Amino acid sequence: MFPMRDLSPTVSMEPSPGVRSSLPLHVSPSSGSFSSFTSLWDGLRNLRNSVVSEEKRETSWIEKTFYKRECTYFIPDTDDPDRCCCGRPAHWHGDDIDEVASSNESWLPGLHTAHAPTDAFGTIEFQGTNHPTKAQYVRMSTIDTKSEAVLKLLQKQWGLDLPNLIITMHGGMANFDLSPKMKRSFRKGLVKFAKTTGAWVFTSGVKTGVTRHVSAAFGEGRSKQFKRKLVTIGVVPWGVLANKEQLVGRNITCSHHHGKTAYVQSTLDSHHAYFLLADNGTEGEYGAEVIFRRRIERHLYQQKVSKGINIPMVCVVLEGGMNTIRAVLEYVTDKPPVPVIVCAGSGRAADLISFAYQNATKDGKLPDRLKVILVDAIQDTFTCTEEQAKELCLEITVCLQRKNLITVVNLADENQELDMLILTSILKGTCSSISEQLRLALMWDRVDLAQDYILDRENGQINEPLESVMMEALINDKVDFVKLLLETGVSLHSFLTVNRLEELYNINPQCQFNPVRYFIKGLRKNLFPNYRYTLLDIGLIIDSLMGGAFKSMYSQKEFRQKYVAMRRISSSSSSTTTSRKSMMKQTSYLSDMASSNLFQYPFHDLMLWAVLMNRQQMALFMWQQGEGAMAKALVASNLYKRMAQEADADVLESGISGHLMENAQEFMKLALEFLGHCYHIDVDYTQQLLTDDLINFSNATCITLAVDVMHYDFVAHNCCQNLINDIWMGGLQTRKNSSIKVIAGILFPPFLAMLDYKSKKQLKFMPQTAEEHLEDTVEDEDSDENEENDSYDLDDDSIQQASPVRTLATSSSMPKLSDALKAGQKPPMIRSMSMHIDNQRRLSRQELKSLQKIANEKQRGCNVSVHLKKPLKLTKMTHKFYTAPITKFWFYLITYIAFLVAFSYTVLVRTLPTPAWPEIFVMAYLVSFAAEKCWELAVLVPGPLKIKLRVFASFYWNLWDAVAIVWFTIGVILRFNPSTLNASRIVYTLNIVFFYIRILGILSVNKALGAYSKIIGKLLKHMSYFSIIMFIVTACFGVIRQAVHFQNEEWSWFMLRSVFFYPYWMIYGEIFKEEIDTCTDIDNYPGGCTYGSWVSPLAMFVFLLVIFILLVNLLIARFNATCIRVIPRVREIWKYQRYNVILKYKLSSLLPPPLAVFSLIYQGIKYLIWKCRGREDFCDHGLKIYLTDEEKDKLHEFELQCLEDYVRHKENKLQTSANKRISAISERVTEISAQMDDVTVQEKSFRHTLQLADQGVSKLEEIFLKNHEIVKLMGHMVPGFDEFAQSPSRQ
Repeated sequence: MFPMRDLSPTVSMEPSPGVRSSLPLHVSPSSGSFSSFTSLWDGLRNLRNSVVSEEKRETSWIEKTFYKRECTYFIPDTDDPDRCCCGRPAHWHGDDIDEVASSNESWLPGLHTAHAPTDAFGTIEFQGTNHPTKAQYVRMSTIDTKSEAVLKLLQKQWGLDLPNLIITMHGGMANFDLSPKMKRSFRKGLVKFAKTTGAWVFTSGVKTGVTRHVSAAFGEGRSKQFKRKLVTIGVVPWGVLANKEQLVGRNITCSHHHGKTAYVQSTLDSHHAYFLLADNGTEGEYGAEVIFRRRIERHLYQQKVSKGINIPMVCVVLEGGMNTIRAVLEYVTDKPPVPVIVCAGSGRAADLISFAYQNATKDGKLPDRLKVILVDAIQDTFTCTEEQAKELCLEITVCLQRKNLITVVNLADENQELDMLILTSILKGTCSSISEQLRLALMWDRVDLAQDYILDRENGQINEPLESVMMEALINDKVDFVKLLLETGVSLHSFLTVNRLEELYNINPQCQFNPVRYFIKGLRKNLFPNYRYTLLDIGLIIDSLMGGAFKSMYSQKEFRQKYVAMRRISSSSSSTTTSRKSMMKQTSYLSDMASSNLFQYPFHDLMLWAVLMNRQQMALFMWQQGEGAMAKALVASNLYKRMAQEADADVLESGISGHLMENAQEFMKLALEFLGHCYHIDVDYTQQLLTDDLINFSNATCITLAVDVMHYDFVAHNCCQNLINDIWMGGLQTRKNSSIKVIAGILFPPFLAMLDYKSKKQLKFMPQTAEEHLEDTVEDEDSDENEENDSYDLDDDSIQQASPVRTLATSSSMPKLSDALKAGQKPPMIRSMSMHIDNQRRLSRQELKSLQKIANEKQRGCNVSVHLKKPLKLTKMTHKFYTAPITKFWFYLITYIAFLVAFSYTVLVRTLPTPAWPEIFVMAYLVSFAAEKCWELAVLVPGPLKIKLRVFASFYWNLWDAVAIVWFTIGVILRFNPSTLNASRIVYTLNIVFFYIRILGILSVNKALGAYSKIIGKLLKHMSYFSIIMFIVTACFGVIRQAVHFQNEEWSWFMLRSVFFYPYWMIYGEIFKEEIDTCTDIDNYPGGCTYGSWVSPLAMFVFLLVIFILLVNLLIARFNATCIRVIPRVREIWKYQRYNVILKYKLSSLLPPPLAVFSLIYQGIKYLIWKCRGREDFCDHGLKIYLTDEEKDKLHEFELQCLEDYVRHKENKLQTSANKRISAISERVTEISAQMDDVTVQEKSFRHTLQLADQGVSKLEEIFLKNHEIVKLMGHMVPGFDEFAQSPSRQ
């Protein structure tokens, strides 16, 4: 805003001649320093000129647009001939006025004043408060100023947005008091109203009358945030201002002090932000602003604030005089009319209108009897004539004909809220449809108005669509309104369409940072400015942020086909050549597509939109809706975290990265708390949630999402660790000494029969790969026929108790069911009570199976299940043992140790021309190991090779293994060439280091070693940065030393080695003291000192100081900080790493290298078989549980119930929090304080009444004494009066 700048024209940016000479820099004019200094000075000068030119341009626009008015004719006032009718004395007009109008002529502003460019605008600083406030002002003519220019001034120059509502305050200009209760109610309602609605408040702008109460209300509730929202505009007559000479100036900043002024002069109120100083050429007279203010309000009232909705306006009346009644009449009879709020009990005009309103009939008529009372009340209130009172009474009765536009509020009634009555009056007078009223409530951000008034009035029966309101609520980020609309009955399944979702992604962001546009620039090049994002673009963004093989729904083939088809149809339907029949067909098809399962989970899609648009509160609300709460929280945290990392890497605006990371941490906390809540309710269902197949999130699982987002606490939770332990043990049931038992089983296979294994039912709810699931399915199908012929060991009593059909008692001679089945006989007869005794039927095989299931359930309750007792077959037992990850781990470790032993033997002994058997074993092992890595790359994730390589390279040990294999391959190639036999030995020697270090990765399943390997990895990362700095310092000293010590050397590669050899060993304390100085090194320099020999010791001194004192200690301090930060979380980090290690052994081949080749051949054959059968999901190696539809429904129902319980528990916890209690106590204290104020006022009233009573008693005593004196006097003057006064008849 231009008046806020304070650039004095007297300040010059030009350097004075003496300034340059006084500078301490003595440089020639041609030097680089002087040119850089002059360029800097020129830049500052250009910046100053641009700012000044912009200010002059804005100043010139105001001077060209707005004018002032000055009287040019002297017309004597009839009451004061020495004063003009404009209010100024005769000498003010000057002596050069040639014409003086006759005294009979009426003074008119349009005829007797002249306009000139305004000379008073700028900024006012109000003094006299702890924090001085500022306001902007412009003096403008009431005759020449157009309303459009005022609106442009407010918007363009002063930077205001159009208001959501206009409040115009009217009332008395003189000071008046309200009772404490009314004052408190008025201030509270007005502040709450102005804070929430984003309104413009128009007042008279002077610190008297009704404006004084408005100012006090805004002064109590003013905060920095409230100050930005509140716009108070004062329309003040220029002629009544005190010390207005201080305001004269163009774009100035002047101070304004509050003080006592004359009756005809007024001071500006300090709680106003903008002043329009209305000038009609008069001095000391009110009324210049009335018509001008009404014209501006009418123009604003016609502006569109929303689609088809004008800016609402309301008039609030507090006290007031005769002009206030006329103003109310103008507002209610205007076109369009303006609702009026009358504050009853505030006095004068407000009380008169409220009296007439409360006693008028429904059609707005006032009985004649009450009219007489009203006229008398008007005369008593305003001390006017009877004709004026009747005229005002008539105006009031005309106002009552628009009774629906008037709302009377009793400020003394605590049940009536001023802000709610103002808003309801606007809705009652301006809007008719429910959707328009909801849009206004949305614009004002008053969900209580929509809930308690708009929707409650309809009793839940709304016949018009509310999708447009829902769209505006989402665009404006109004979470409460979205929640209310969902409760009202708006269905997101029918609301969410492709066009609406794309429109949401293409809205302007609430801040300067637009995440969608920022990330799409890196994916699509050469975007034009108005590029419209599609859901396909959003899919690319999500895939890029999630990383790995994650494929969002918008990137999947099925969605892309539907999307392209819808776009093609919509484009063809918009062409003019389409026939009516095809148009109808396409329209119906589009409607079917919109209502199809394109967005099966709309809350998921809207949550992703909220996250990508950085709308945290909306994202949190969408997280609470629908199913998949745990997965949604993890996906949101991952997106936020990757967005924060991208923002931090590109060094975006300060605070953006931190804000995004805070949002990620909040969702991570939600995921962890929700996991703990579910785990507390049901352990089994919670473990199923962790490994359930998430169709809407790239068929991932919750635990894999947690691993991707690196949520250590989530993976370290007891629920996840129990699941990981089950995966680690595989089909084994053993817990104690499991490693010893597994090693014994590997070394002594008959020991397998002595181990405990899990049952089939337990294995069903364990995570497994698609391959294992398909194999189990085929095995179950093959065993169904055999199970039908197996004996179930049931007797007749079991059948009678288990069968749903009640049977008669069988005879003892009837053969048992099990015996009949064993003998291959037909099933026995069972009689039914519901049938005749002769009607007998045979049990089918399906009925027998159902009976067997029921019997098995009964037997399980007694722990005598035949199925559990029956031992596993040897083949099944062997398969479960060797496929367990713990078995694979020890099997791999044993073979790997053998490999290291053979490799070490190969390196240590003499290299023969022909490879010996240890070397052959090493080659076979690494060939098999390389083949296994290739298979792992092929089946790691579905998708193209680029994605596979990206996911494969995300694991550092894979890159380590790839480098080791390539290095060994080079050594093998050199090995079989006789000329490079020794070179191959060196390559082998260096290559074995990779495989020794790789043991750290293998042993990371250990609690101690795994944690320390993570710490070592972080320390190596920090050390790499310091190594660069040390390399620079070492190179500096090495070059100096080499150049000074060897000044006559020719170039050789040995010279480069010497540069770094000595400085490097000096880091570890070997300083080579004999070779420090060439003067003392007689052996190497018999000729004595070299030229400049002193340079080397000096450089060595600096080098050792920097290396030892600075860099080494700095590196130690950095290591210490890292250890302090990591060690407390070592356990969580190890638990997190343990999942990836266990998953690796779970998905590895059955046999370790070098036997892994045979296992891979078997896997390849199985892959081709399943490929021919059309099972593409055979290569999905993610660990999931495969449930039936009924089991999935139960699982999702459990998650929804847990989510509702969690949200309810969190709300209760929030309500009982310390801050909430403090807030409640503060409200109670405020209420008690208000009640004490009321008691104080009542006490003062009682005291005043008692004082009046005392005064009355005193007067009665005085009258009694006077009468007594009179009686005595009359007794002396009239004879016999005393006897008459004391006679019994008088007594």
